[in-house]
Amino acid sequence: MLVLFETAAGYAVFKVLDEKKLQEVDSLWREFETPEKANKIVKLKHFEKFQDTTEALAASTALVEGKLSKNLKKILKKIVAKDAHEQLAIADAKLGGVIKDKLNLSCIHSPMVTELMRGIRSQIEGLITGLPSREMAAMCLGLAHSLSRYKLKFSPDKVDTMIVQAISLLDDLDKELNNYIMRCREWYGWHFPELGKIIADNLTYCKCVRKVGDRKNFSTCDLSEVLPEEIEEDVKAAAEISMGTEVSEEDINNILHLCDQVIEISEYRTQLYDYLKNRMMAIAPNLTVMVGELVGARLIAHAGSLLNLAKHPASTVQILGAEKALFRALKTKRDTPKFGLIYHASLVGQTTAKNKGKISRMLAAKTALTIRYDALGEDSSAEMGAENRLKVETRLRHLEEKGIRRISGTGKALARADKYQHRSEVKIYDPSGDSTLPAVPKKRKIEEVEEEETEVKARKVKTEIKEEADVEEGEPVKKKKKKKEKKQRAEEEAASAEEPSTSTAVELRLMATTLLKTGQGVLQSTRWYSLSNIP
Repeated sequence: MLVLFETAAGYAVFKVLDEKKLQEVDSLWREFETPEKANKIVKLKHFEKFQDTTEALAASTALVEGKLSKNLKKILKKIVAKDAHEQLAIADAKLGGVIKDKLNLSCIHSPMVTELMRGIRSQIEGLITGLPSREMAAMCLGLAHSLSRYKLKFSPDKVDTMIVQAISLLDDLDKELNNYIMRCREWYGWHFPELGKIIADNLTYCKCVRKVGDRKNFSTCDLSEVLPEEIEEDVKAAAEISMGTEVSEEDINNILHLCDQVIEISEYRTQLYDYLKNRMMAIAPNLTVMVGELVGARLIAHAGSLLNLAKHPASTVQILGAEKALFRALKTKRDTPKFGLIYHASLVGQTTAKNKGKISRMLAAKTALTIRYDALGEDSSAEMGAENRLKVETRLRHLEEKGIRRISGTGKALARADKYQHRSEVKIYDPSGDSTLPAVPKKRKIEEVEEEETEVKARKVKTEIKEEADVEEGEPVKKKKKKKEKKQRAEEEAASAEEPSTSTAVELRLMATTLLKTGQGVLQSTRWYSLSNIP
């Protein structure tokens, strides 16, 4: 077995002397404790030294990218010519695949090979003769510096680093300027409070204070270079009747020094903004045309680089910068945000609140296309960005004009919509469903009860007449029962005549038996009479 080992000084090819010891992977490190033991396991067969740092850098770059360099190809061809049947141990599996495809040489990569490489690296000074340790350390340091410098120079991710730093500095300058200007207005306001209401612009305010100083100098100082004539007259008139307090000369000097700082930072901010604008037009021209240089730079800074931003979908670009609101909405199960940093774009800002969500969604989709074109395309023109911006503006105009157009026809006429008319139906309230109690029958009057009783008596008379007629016709009637009934009636009538003051229960029983005998099943109504009315 042959082993290909890469060093900062050159390529080394070792021959494995005892392959049986390589089977014990866990205890393989013991065979490389000393140079003597290491020489019993592997032996140097060929060493190809680099001529200079440039050659070493080219070889290292090829190895990192998994490519086969020219020098390594020559060395392997010599080995193939001599030992074609031997296996080649490789530290990188990707490089082994390339060698196998191009040179038809069997390569091996396993944990055993990794432990073998670690052992060779620990005893490299004893295995490679004629290479001092000091020279080897110098070569390693020089190659590391050259490789780092090469990666930093040619890395595509590092091109937009200046934009990220510039936009971060611009935001910091804005915060500092706001703090300084607020402090300057409040500080000088104790001396001349009316000046802050007359002059609204912060930079003009600081320039005016820097040129005049004390409030008493306003009447004699010429402010035509800083202020218009009308505002200058107002300032001078207010200075004469100002209600501010008197301050010392030392206080005025400190205020003037603060004004100098504000003016210098404002000038530097203007310069930095121009620099950022030029860098954005050079690196991402289409993105700059779509959303502007400030919003585009903030999107790049938030994603980390232009290439990382190109990997994001349009939905992510739309809400980039609103991560807290998004996760809070998902946690509370509410509506997710419709826009993030893209909200500050001019196209979203000039729309109404009703259409901001639609325009931000369409703008994010077109912006994602322009970002990928800027990051991965070879053309540096801004035509694509201008075309997409025109489409978004056209869509915005249609939404603002409520231009819902017909699919068929000329396409110019607006779709007609019927006017909405509200129609209300008047319903009457039904109170029958309010109560769930059963219906109670109404109380009957005394006249109704008397009528029912007369009807009952009439029915009794009819039934008696009918029974007598049936008897005459010869129908079989039991004579014994009739005799008993007549006997009972006679007894009852006699008892009622003898005892006029009977109880109510006896009267009710007599009436019930009478009705049952005559064929009545139910007593519909009952009326109580006094004992004096009973015959």
